[in-house]
Amino acid sequence: MRAHVVPDYEAMSAAVADVVAQSLAEEPSSVLMLPTGTTPLGMYRRLVEMHRSGDLSFAGATFFNLDEYLGLPPDHPASYHVYMKENFYGLIDADPARVFVPDGAAPDPEAECERYESAIKEAGGIDVCVLGIGRNGHIGFNEPGAPFDSRTRVVRLSESTRKVNAADFEADRAPECAITVGMATICESREVLLLASGTNKAGAVAAAVEGEVSESVPASMLKTHPNARLFLDEDAASDLGQGVVG
Repeated sequence: MRAHVVPDYEAMSAAVADVVAQSLAEEPSSVLMLPTGTTPLGMYRRLVEMHRSGDLSFAGATFFNLDEYLGLPPDHPASYHVYMKENFYGLIDADPARVFVPDGAAPDPEAECERYESAIKEAGGIDVCVLGIGRNGHIGFNEPGAPFDSRTRVVRLSESTRKVNAADFEADRAPECAITVGMATICESREVLLLASGTNKAGAVAAAVEGEVSESVPASMLKTHPNARLFLDEDAASDLGQGVVG
């Protein structure tokens, strides 16, 4: 797993958007798994610009989101349904029938997890999975200790993750649990692109790239993936040794 280091956030966003666009150009019916958070916003902006300029269509693609907060209805302002609609799905020509986000308000969360995992399999699996990385090394909402053989499931969020996300919620209290696609499902993706920006991610990046493959650093599992690439700005790569960047 080698890291592609570029000067800044905008360059990183453009590089990843170009990879996603190329994948869609080669296979318009690609199945994409996409993240939320602040890191991918630049990538989404670039992809929307490509679409609006007439250079890129998403009409034949299928989309799965990595996660959703448990207990939030799809129209909650802090839900990932709303995030994705406002920042991406609502700005492109995505087919609503091909857009999948876990239902955090499902009356039976366990059944929802099984349904979501089955939908991924029925779609033929993930062609391109785009990930961010948490400060503790989490990917999706797979927190440290997440089993490498895990599938879509309900998880309890760490305090550090909840603190980072608290600003999206009234009274600064983020939900305690979420639905997330599991580690095994992520690593079965045919291609994985991990994005990281800023010095606050440098420690997690270094642990994932240079440390042991361990469930204590979920992102380290990508070292075992045959087609995983990291796209980092210089700040996020600042703790890496020179031998792993390119």
